Amino acid sequence: MKGPKYKRNAGTPWRPAQERQLRDLARGNTPTGVVSLKLGRTPAAVRSKAADLGVSLKPVNRSPYNRRAS
Repeated sequence: MKGPKYKRNAGTPWRPAQERQLRDLARGNTPTGVVSLKLGRTPAAVRSKAADLGVSLKPVNRSPYNRRAS
């Protein structure tokens, strides 16, 4: 059985450098799954910490409609 692709940091406190990286990645519209791999945290932990920091993980550069150019 294969384990997760991220380094396990469950239960370890977030370092200020990780919080800064989370803010930078969120500002760059990086998907939550990619952020979790880069930080070595689970996607749920990333979403939780982003909420604690007041950082939005919603992509700002996507159209709310699934339109294709014809």
